[in-house]
Amino acid sequence: MEHAVIQLSPVQLALAFLPVVITLAILFKWSFGVGRSLYALGRMLLQLLLIGYVLAWIFGAGDGWLVLIVLLVMLLASSWIALGTVGQHRRHLLVASLVSIAVGGGLTLALVTQAVLQLDPWFLPRYMVPLAGMVFANAMTAVSLCAERLYAEIKHGEAWDEARQAAYSAAMIPVINSLFAVGLVSLPGMMTGQILSGVSPLVAARYQIMVMCMIFASAGISTALFLAIVRRHLKAADES
Repeated sequence: MEHAVIQLSPVQLALAFLPVVITLAILFKWSFGVGRSLYALGRMLLQLLLIGYVLAWIFGAGDGWLVLIVLLVMLLASSWIALGTVGQHRRHLLVASLVSIAVGGGLTLALVTQAVLQLDPWFLPRYMVPLAGMVFANAMTAVSLCAERLYAEIKHGEAWDEARQAAYSAAMIPVINSLFAVGLVSLPGMMTGQILSGVSPLVAARYQIMVMCMIFASAGISTALFLAIVRRHLKAADES
């Protein structure tokens, strides 16, 4: 089988942790502490193993309602995590985060899955779930950077227009950098995964172009909506 995916045994996977152990040793020696890193690594292992079993079950079930529940969990989690940079305002901004990611990310996801890919059935899990993860994760990161920069600018006495411009620019930096780097510095996950599974690099490149457009749009739209909603919230707070 020329294009068979290489199967990883537990022993092979364990070898990938050798440089991780070295990094942890460096953190310990330089007194940075390894507690947070160990916690993050433990969560990563648990979350990926669990999601592997969950996705295998969902893919086998082929139920649209299950896919919708997964998308809802992704949306709620991303909306909450996005506000970790502004903890003191987290509860007040949750609705703004939820609406902005749902609209900006949701509309982009719907366009890609229903008009570009024309999924049949519409919820085809092996496409819908990974693409939703990319959309919501990037919208989450953009909103998170935007919120942190916005409140930092406001705290320093900047006017709304200047604070909004700085916040939007900061939110879009990672996305724009990824557009510059893709194909030169990095081969992103979607393209790498398809190439490893035996898909033609030309076909994989087309999918990656679609993904990059999706990421750029979801981040940009979600951040703009977040700023618009937050502006109303701040106006209401000032008037009261």
